Amino acid sequence: MATATDMHPLNRDELMSRAAALKLHGLVAHWDELPQDELPWIKQLIEWEEVERKRRGLERRLRAAHIGRFKPLADFDWNWPDQCDKAAVSGFMTLDFIKQANNIILVGPNGVGKSMIAQNIAQHAVMQGYSALFINAAQMLGDLAAQDGANALRRRLKHYAHPDVLIIDEVGYLSYGNRHADLLFDIINRRYELKPTIVTTNRPFAEWSEVFPNAACVVSIVDRLVHHSEIMVIEGGSYRMKEAKERAVKKNKITRSQSAATKKTARKSTR
Repeated sequence: MATATDMHPLNRDELMSRAAALKLHGLVAHWDELPQDELPWIKQLIEWEEVERKRRGLERRLRAAHIGRFKPLADFDWNWPDQCDKAAVSGFMTLDFIKQANNIILVGPNGVGKSMIAQNIAQHAVMQGYSALFINAAQMLGDLAAQDGANALRRRLKHYAHPDVLIIDEVGYLSYGNRHADLLFDIINRRYELKPTIVTTNRPFAEWSEVFPNAACVVSIVDRLVHHSEIMVIEGGSYRMKEAKERAVKKNKITRSQSAATKKTARKSTR
């Protein structure tokens, strides 16, 4: 009776290539010594190693991405914003922008879902094998400005320039000095036309001179960001405020219900 291996002969060269990719150098060095009947076991061993390394790689990328907690796109109320291009967001989730090194700029007031969309994109990119880093603009620029010495600064600049996708969150909520503007320009310039950067901001680019007052490089920052980019404007009220109000209404209903039940119980006990 023919076995599955007989019907689908194992390709020795393919298995050896997979072993070499896993850097199983001892196994590869003695490959020609392996008898054919040992290949099914070797194949299983290689598959176990591939799966485990893939799992560990995903865990490592997720930790390094610092994405934090966020609402999945499936739970987002697309009817809430006055303007939010759902089709464009779906396009971002294809991750084509990574291959094209196109930036994504999400512009809108506080609480409309800019960070949530960026976090979903980052999570999906990591799940698909890319590296990502999600960081608040103030945290990144403060970190860079605090570096003591040229070598330390060079290492941190490399750290932020390295990920396949860099998400700089909340540009525009604070004002920065010329030093911070120069550091942001350095990051954007290092990634320019090589790797995509996602920026969330509550300010249109015309107001970035107020975010970085008197900084000569503001025009250059904006120029490099928008040259290869997809800009999506989101308009509407704060979704966080909407949820807070809904929770308050729900809590008040529960409180009134409990109060009514307590009064009813008290009346019965006095009879």
